[in-house]
Parts: sequence; C-alpha cells; structure tokens
Amino acid sequence: MTNPLLTAWDTPFGLPPFDAIEDDHFAPAVEKALGEARAAINAIATSDEEPSFANTIEAMALAEGDLDRVLGAFYGVAGADSTPAREALQRDFAPLLSAFGSEVSSNKDLFARIETLWQARDTLDLTDEQAMVLKLTHRSFVRQGAELEGYASDRLRDVTARLSVLGTQFSQNLLADERSWFMPLSEDELAALPDFVADAARAAGEAGDHGGPVVTLSRSLIVPFLQFSPNRALRERAYNAWTSRGMNGGDTDNRDLAAETLALRAERANLLGYDSFADFKLETEMAKTPQAVRDLLMQVWEPARTSAEADQTKLQAMMHNDGATGPLEPWDWRYYSEKRRQAEHDLDESVIKPYLQLGRMIDAAFDCANRLFGLEFSPIDAPTYHADVRLWEVTRDGQHVAVFMGDYFARASKRSGAWCMAMRSQQRLAGDIRPIVINVCNFAKPAAGKPALLSYDDARTLFHEFGHALHQMLSDVTYASVSGTSVARDFVELPSQLFEHWLEVPEVLTKYATHADTGDAMPAEMLDRLLAASTYDMGFQTVEYVASALVDLEFHATDDAPRDPMQRQAEILEEIGMPHAIGMRHATPHFAHVFSGDGYSSGYYSYMWSEVMDADAFDAFTEAGDAFDPALAKRLEDTVLSSGGSVEPDVLYTAFRGRMPGVDALLRGRGLAA
Repeated sequence: MTNPLLTAWDTPFGLPPFDAIEDDHFAPAVEKALGEARAAINAIATSDEEPSFANTIEAMALAEGDLDRVLGAFYGVAGADSTPAREALQRDFAPLLSAFGSEVSSNKDLFARIETLWQARDTLDLTDEQAMVLKLTHRSFVRQGAELEGYASDRLRDVTARLSVLGTQFSQNLLADERSWFMPLSEDELAALPDFVADAARAAGEAGDHGGPVVTLSRSLIVPFLQFSPNRALRERAYNAWTSRGMNGGDTDNRDLAAETLALRAERANLLGYDSFADFKLETEMAKTPQAVRDLLMQVWEPARTSAEADQTKLQAMMHNDGATGPLEPWDWRYYSEKRRQAEHDLDESVIKPYLQLGRMIDAAFDCANRLFGLEFSPIDAPTYHADVRLWEVTRDGQHVAVFMGDYFARASKRSGAWCMAMRSQQRLAGDIRPIVINVCNFAKPAAGKPALLSYDDARTLFHEFGHALHQMLSDVTYASVSGTSVARDFVELPSQLFEHWLEVPEVLTKYATHADTGDAMPAEMLDRLLAASTYDMGFQTVEYVASALVDLEFHATDDAPRDPMQRQAEILEEIGMPHAIGMRHATPHFAHVFSGDGYSSGYYSYMWSEVMDADAFDAFTEAGDAFDPALAKRLEDTVLSSGGSVEPDVLYTAFRGRMPGVDALLRGRGLAA
C-alpha cells in the first residue's frame, strides 16, 4: 500500500493527511526520509565545488525537508494523542535521530566547508539574515563537538544519544503516572464541590470508564479540587499523588533518570571545554552566565518570599479558626487562599467560570489578533488527528497567512501542560511556505451538552499559548532555522507572556466574558474586582516558580552533578528558605521542562527573564493610552514577531522599546514592589 507520508499531500493547505496516516506508516517514512537526508548531506560534504553560502548553508537547509515534514506530523500527534505504538516509535526514533545529528555535526568535510565560509564571512556579501544563519550554523556545529577529535568526539556522540533516550523515557514515565492514578469521589464528597468541579469529575470518570466521578492528575481538575474540597484528608491524598508523579518506584520512577541526565550533561559540557552545563547552555542566551540568572531570580525571590510568608500567617489563622491544628500544609494553601480571595475580593471562582467560556475566550484571542495585526480566522473542515481538534485558516487582507490548530481538552493520551508547536515552519527558501501552528492545552472537558468553562488562569494559559502561535504565524524570514520561535530560550516567552496582558484589557472581557446560561456580560463591578485581584496570591505563585528555576539552575551550575538530585533539591530549598506550606511548581521527578529534553534545562528561569521584557513592553501600550495602538502594534510585529531569530534578541527588543528594561516593571506587575 502507498505510504501517505511519502506522497504529495493533496490536502487543504498541505495539512498532514491524518485520515490516511496509520501508526505503521511512520517508521518506514522516517527511514526513507533519513536516508534521503543522509545522502543529501554527504553530497554537500563531498562536493568538488568551492564552498558558497548557496551550495553549503542553503543546501543543508533544504536537505532535510522530507524528514522535517514527516517528523512534524509525528511529534505533533505523539505528544497530544499518545498510543503504545506511538510511544514505542518515540523510543525508537530518539537514538536514530540523535545518531543522525551526531553524524552530521561530526562530518569533518562538511564542517570544513562551513569553517571556510565562516572565516571568509566578511567577503561573502551576505544579507543580515544570511550572516545570522551562518553564525548560528557554525556555532551549532562547534557546540555539538565538530572540533573534537578521537575519544572526546566518540564519547560526546554516545552521551548525546543516551540523553535523547533518557528524555523520551522521562516524558513517557510521567505520562504513565498521570494517566494511571485516579481518586473516586462519593456522592457526598461530590456534593461538597462547586458544580463546575463536580461536572469535571463526572466527565473525567466517563472519559476514563471509571464507573463514577473521579479526580485525576490533570491540572485543570486537581487544582480546582484542591481549591474547593473541604475534606482535608482527600486534599492531602490528591496533593501527594500529584507531587509524587515520577517517584512512585517501579518502571516509571524518574529519579535515577534525572541523576543520569545531570551527570551526562555535566560530562557533555566538560568535553566541550565548559566549567558547567549551565555555562554551556547559557552562553547562547540573553542571560549569558549562571550568575546573571541567579541575580535576577534572587531579586525577585526575596520580596516574593516575604509576601508569601505574610500570606501563610493569614491562611494558617483561617485554618485554625476552622478547628484544624498544626501548621498550614501545601494541600491546605489553595483551599484557604480561595476562601480568603472570596472574603477579601468577593470573588468566587464558581461564579466567575460561567463567564469564561472556552469558545468565547478563543474568540477574544482572535479579536485581539485582528485589532493588533489585522488577522482573520475562518474555520476549516479537514481531517485531524483527534475529534477534539479544531482548525482555522488565518488570513490578512484576503491573503493566506497560516493554518491554526487548537487542541484544548485534557485526555489520558495527552501529556500534561500546554504548548505550541509548528508542524510546518514559515520560510521562503523552499518556496513561500506558510506555517501550520498548533496550540495544545489540558482544559477540563465538559459533560455532554454543557459548555467548556475556564478558570481565569486557564484563560491566561490560552492567551499565552496563542502568543507563541502569533510568533510563528507572523514570522517573515527566508530560512526555517530562524523562523518563528527559533530564538534564544529566554526570549521565546516574550511574545507569549506579552499577549497575556490583552486578557486584562477591560474592554476585551467586557465584550467576551458572557455568561454561559444567560448570555449576559460580566457585571462591571465583578470585572473590576477580578482585575483588581490580578496580583492576589502572587507571593505563592512567584515562590513556587522561582524555587523551581533556582533548583534547575543549581543542578546545572557545577561540574560535579549531584548523585542524589532529591537530596540536592532539598538542600537548595533549605538554602533559600522555602516556606513550609509551598511546594515547588515542578519537583525533579516530574520536571518535564528540564528532563524531557534539553529545551529548558538551565533555562526554566527564562519565563522570568522574558517577563522583565513583557511587563516593560506592555507599559509602552499603557503609556500610549491605547492597548491596541496601531503604530505600536506595527512596530511590535516588525521588530519582534516577524523577525524570529534572524536578529539578536537584545537588538530586536531595543528596536521596539528604545532600551533594555530593568526588573522594576516586573515587580510592579506582580504586586511585589516595595
């Protein structure tokens, strides 16, 4: 039978033919595409022609086109709709792709051509984008060991291959733990919860065929359960299950994987001549050094901890007034914080959620993108990989811009969290290629016939991921390697976190926060209270995040990786004075950002680094007196959103704002300023 992955995709906008693709198609397609890519790379490396940018750098950019197409379809599906077959394929592909990457980066003939161009770069009459692509290509080869010889080169190849296997296994173990645990709820326990939590528990029970309502480890269900369940014993049980993911013993325990990963990363850095993995990783980021990251995090940590400790005292007093004894525990914080929020701000999430319908929040994000950048969104009827996925064509002035996919609901086959990826990146080298971008979230799916309701935090997540999508959709570069979100890790969160601010623009919620039953707009006084409480509990939120970022940094900022990461984690938290009643947002065994791959290793701080910029960037709109100021929106697109990684990030930000920011706007935005 014909493998649909290996034929031209005669589908709307070149979408993967999901209705024809079967799991058995992926392996032969990857094998064939890998063979073609390998042949193309070898042809470049052994060419008799003098190296030129076209016959070397551009030829390399085109060499893996079919492989990128196949893998874009596979990884888009594998993370969001996992099956045992797809998990096995991930385990098979990880070492194959790592070996191919090492083969390319260690190809001496190929690197010689790149080195020749690098040394002659000032004479090549390159465009600014081409000069950046050459710089990034040369730097990537060097950082992958192209200059190493003998044992060092061979050992680096083995280390890289093993790390790819460990990352895949870590992620799959975490997914296995998340989908295997559930806690049944009795009718009495269900009756004590707000309707929206009870409905989500019933829907989770139906989806998992559990024979009744359950709490699962989906964040969109377990967090509201911890907020609203008055049963302290159940809260403790649920919280402990949530925070013990990846450390339950047996085949899915991630603690040994984390230790081996840290040791291999330290060895990788040492092989390449760096003092630590953090030194290696941060060299290419805006922060540059571990100390710069540490300085930023500690500037935020001290006021955040002070705020959290003051809140902890108040919440513990509330708990004692309820007749409970002992200290406030981590499974108590959200419950009493929610009660305090209702008392101080007259905000009850069960009353707010009906105004935050998923469909209306999607419309709100689209409307903001239209008012800022002129984008329009029209539904597409085409096959997808799951019935929950929705498709839109994105246009501007009648011209096709992108395809946007939204996969919003939690399910057992989807890994936790929320993310954005491009199944196909924008570029012009291989033709006018427009992107296919997907946002994946884990919102609670409603019971049949009921609307999907979001918390305010869920709505912020939707806007956040859509900000990443805009970065991909508005990309306007020639080379895919610098397209969209292919930027420094501590710059990539700027567009996403910046777009969150438009959710807080009163006129947006006034228009789109409408009640699911009545259709009425959110009352003005409720909207005012909601926005006034935007920094409520920010000490807690900042502490749980910064603690995770500091643990990540300190894990990697030494040439001697911790043999027992859990002990080292405890030591770091002790050193910084972690409040007793707050847990890390991501403890080591389920810290997927850091251990499911290299993306955020030594880089979890990047959300905070980018927040320094996003707070300052939105101040520009505030200063202009118009959140939709057309001149500012145009400048934001021209400098930040369309340029991808074709220009250094500090240059892009300065072009937008006129200067680099300090931490003051961030502290003000979080309500932590003195």
